[in-house]
Amino acid sequence: MIIRKAEIIMTAVKKEQYPATVVPEIAFAGKSNVGKSSMINALLNRRSLARTSSQPGKTQTINFYNINDMLNFVDLPGYGYAKVSKTEKSKWGAMIDTYLHNRNQLREVFLLVDIRHEPSQNDIQMYNWIKECGYTGYVIASKADKLSRSQQIKSIAVIKKTLEIKENGLVYPFSATSKAGVEEIWNLFENVLGIKEE
Repeated sequence: MIIRKAEIIMTAVKKEQYPATVVPEIAFAGKSNVGKSSMINALLNRRSLARTSSQPGKTQTINFYNINDMLNFVDLPGYGYAKVSKTEKSKWGAMIDTYLHNRNQLREVFLLVDIRHEPSQNDIQMYNWIKECGYTGYVIASKADKLSRSQQIKSIAVIKKTLEIKENGLVYPFSATSKAGVEEIWNLFENVLGIKEE
């Protein structure tokens, strides 16, 4: 997709703050510091539209990004950061749950995991939550540039086994650094949403 327009339109913590847009939405879930912001920037060919941070647990709101007035990307709060209080964790959980269950524009939720590590208990829980909400269960395995092609294949097999993914075509290796996987992921988004730019 040719990105003509990309902007953050809203940061929300509750339902009343969601933007009044009607375009379809794709949401991204993942552990703190897994690279969601870097991925959004890479997909949109922008350097710092989504703010990246070396400090885990930085995204504590639901961030909505408008792309070409055709769709929204939705960055969900990162989870699994140990230094966050239980109260904060339950707030984030409720925030994500409310969005997943109440947003009619939401078409698909993608889970981001770090390709170098076996998915954690939090990742498994999030993945099951996504599936229970009726979504397909696509996984983007970030930081793929850190591994060779053969290591990537092995890691993807581990991810599939841990998350109990039996179907093919659900796990996509991706690198925000090398931009590997950008085209494949955009093709997937276009197929999921049924949109095709001329």
